Amino acid sequence: AFAPSYKSTHVDSYLCSHNDGISSALSNSLNHDDTNGPRSVSLVEQNDSHTRRKILTFGMTLATGAIPSAANAANGKSRTDGYNVKRTEREWSYILSGAQFNILRQGGTERPNTSILEGEDRSGVFNCAGCNNPLFESTQKFHSGTGWPSFADGLIGVETENVNPIQAGLLGAELRCKNCGGHLGDVFQDGKLFVNTPAFATGKRCCIDGGALVFKPADGGEDVFGDVSPKRAGGNEKKMPSFLDPPQITAKDRS
Repeated sequence: AFAPSYKSTHVDSYLCSHNDGISSALSNSLNHDDTNGPRSVSLVEQNDSHTRRKILTFGMTLATGAIPSAANAANGKSRTDGYNVKRTEREWSYILSGAQFNILRQGGTERPNTSILEGEDRSGVFNCAGCNNPLFESTQKFHSGTGWPSFADGLIGVETENVNPIQAGLLGAELRCKNCGGHLGDVFQDGKLFVNTPAFATGKRCCIDGGALVFKPADGGEDVFGDVSPKRAGGNEKKMPSFLDPPQITAKDRS
């Protein structure tokens, strides 16, 4: 899962423009309703976003001086065999919203900046929208500037596609829910680019489709389903990438 429109640094130009630069050069769970309107995104849009995400990752690879390559592909492993939660596709389509089904069960990719969870900064845990399995902690979340929720690492409930180190380094690897096999996004080995973020310490960037997640606030507040867009939730403010935040000056620093 890359893109906003901040006008800051040269690195930002790779992260923030899915319509120009790199793009032109290289060519929501279990019992909520749809009272806010349809949440499904067409497969054409999903696939276009998936390609765009990979193109921008390609651009990041160029920025780091690594050998460029094509987008990584999932290893074809079944999303049912070997997982604790087993449902038919018909059952999944009934339980999940259109967007959730496309992401979790069909490996689709949402468009950037379309999930309310990209801007979610409260303390809590991000669970799987398909089976409620805990996947990511808020302490590992940061704003990558890509338009997708980003995490420095996942919990034990996250499964990483088994690929060779070269592919993992250049193209990334698919992330799935270890409990139900649902597609979550991709992990890339470019965390060191995001200084002043948790990703700098892990060296990883988990680029996640918000529609695959449900946020559980630590204060016991209402769950937030990631397949809701910021606009329909009443907000549309884009977050500045964490690595562009100015240094925090404390009283001790002033003395």
